[in-house]
Amino acid sequence: MCALNIQPELQTQQSMQAVVNDFALMVATKNGSGSQTSNEVLIRSLFRMGIPVSAKNLFPSNIKGLPTWYTIRASKDSYIARRETTEIGVVMNQDTAAEDIANLPSGGVCIIPADWKWGQSRPDITYYEIPVKETVAKSEIPSEFRDRISNMVYVGVCAYLFNMPLDIVRKALLDTFNGKEKPTAMNFGVIQNAYDWASANVTKADPFRFETLNLTEGKILITGNEAAALGALFGGITIAAWYPITPSTSMIDGILDHKHIRKDPVTGKDTVAIVQAEDELSAIGMIIGAGWAGARALTSTSGPGISLMAEFTGLAYYAEIPCVIWDITRMGPSTGLPTRTSQGDLLFIHILGHGDTRQIVLLPGSVEECFEFGWRGFDIAEQFQTPVFVMSDLDLGMNIWMSDQFSYPDQPLNRGKVLTNKEKLEAFMESHGGEWYRYRDYDGDGITYRTIPGVDHTRAAYFTRGTGHTDMGTYSERGDDWMKGLGRITDKINSTRNQLPQPVTDWDKDKTIGILSFGSNDPAIVEARNILAAQGIQTNYMRVRALPLADSVHEFIQTHNRVYVLENNFDGQLAQLVRMETDKSTQHMTSLALGDTLPMTAHWIVSEITKRETH
Repeated sequence: MCALNIQPELQTQQSMQAVVNDFALMVATKNGSGSQTSNEVLIRSLFRMGIPVSAKNLFPSNIKGLPTWYTIRASKDSYIARRETTEIGVVMNQDTAAEDIANLPSGGVCIIPADWKWGQSRPDITYYEIPVKETVAKSEIPSEFRDRISNMVYVGVCAYLFNMPLDIVRKALLDTFNGKEKPTAMNFGVIQNAYDWASANVTKADPFRFETLNLTEGKILITGNEAAALGALFGGITIAAWYPITPSTSMIDGILDHKHIRKDPVTGKDTVAIVQAEDELSAIGMIIGAGWAGARALTSTSGPGISLMAEFTGLAYYAEIPCVIWDITRMGPSTGLPTRTSQGDLLFIHILGHGDTRQIVLLPGSVEECFEFGWRGFDIAEQFQTPVFVMSDLDLGMNIWMSDQFSYPDQPLNRGKVLTNKEKLEAFMESHGGEWYRYRDYDGDGITYRTIPGVDHTRAAYFTRGTGHTDMGTYSERGDDWMKGLGRITDKINSTRNQLPQPVTDWDKDKTIGILSFGSNDPAIVEARNILAAQGIQTNYMRVRALPLADSVHEFIQTHNRVYVLENNFDGQLAQLVRMETDKSTQHMTSLALGDTLPMTAHWIVSEITKRETH
């Protein structure tokens, strides 16, 4: 074993000011090495200690063995956005070790395997050289598990160094292994041996430690994709059809994992059909067919899949068939960077389809909203008889987030204007002069009445058209029929502006600076606004939650002297959309678009706004 070697010029622990529950720890490993389990144990341990935490996983898309970095942030102030500074580096990948060490700030910590014999190249950081191979050998782990379980060594060392009680670490292991004692015991044995080695051989020489708080009681840890899956199940999903694509696949995995909550109480059989289609074209075709047949149908994909779904989506838009499409966005164009995050599909999905379309898009900004929009998306699709897109992203969808517990839907399913049986259709016809036509607007709201195939009536629909048609549903290529039909649909979609989930605002009429954004940028903006306020820069904030844009968005922009539109894409697409929709001046609106493949940080926001407000 290699004992710790500390440079003499470093301060002693007693002379350093403690940094408690307010720093980040990064683990650098190779993809496929089993580090995900170890990292999850760390974040779950801190969560059990009552410390607000968040995690960001940066991993490769190409092949097993390439570098991956997992960063855990602890924040006594409950900030959960990505930090640009990471004080602790657990360096377990020789291919990136030099860069990982170089990226540590002065005063940081490097935890590194002793058998590498790398030496200590930076006198301004603390090194802890740990005996990985010896610890695993001492733990008597079966040979087939050694490579993957070796990551538990750094868990044990971190537990000792940063004050994580072992009883809590063991409970976090049980959480990770779903209560299974055998894998928990095997992994905990390695953690215990690593902890014992550290306590006997290491003199702590850094200021970082965790202390138990009480800020996570009643909260949960969950990914956005799993939250969305649960929301869809609570919303009455009938069928999910999809083709695997990063970063959306885990949403369907979540439906598979939890579909037991939707079993028929009498027969015990599943009530949710899950179909892996041969491609995205087939997947969207299946859910459109299912939506026409009365099912609550969903698909989950990402940008390249959305591209293939364009024509079918236009069909559903014009034939007015309800369905839900989740776009978990990643960095593009082309196949792009499948494991990096982006908000670059905003304009694309809003106008998806050939010709004049304005798709409804929901924009969740938290895992709680992923759950809510998981069920609410079906209600909106059926109420307005249209496809509904929900645009999440890789950061929100695949990373673990701390959240309040979800609220059960507080309203019955909204099936919209559907005549579900013979009696309802006959009653409707009796009150409307003996007629019912599929695309005729009887109420003046642009929303027509539909039937579901199988309704036992000679007038019930068994056929629908995505080509030109009259309000009776008959084929037509007449320009006036086309203008009448598409005009009604356009009015219908425009009418949703103030009926869809409305923007979340923090709006003080006395403040003259506004921030406009959407989606997973929210945690960074919340943190940045506090930093800006401490510098004397007071801001209002509006977070958009749906397209078409609510009227209040344009009011927000026009009532501020300066507005900064923050978004994680290269082109500033929300700002473009605002300018497309208004005939008023937007010269006071500045687009701050990042698009650097990573989640937004408070540091970047503060820097961009400060240099504009102070010059």
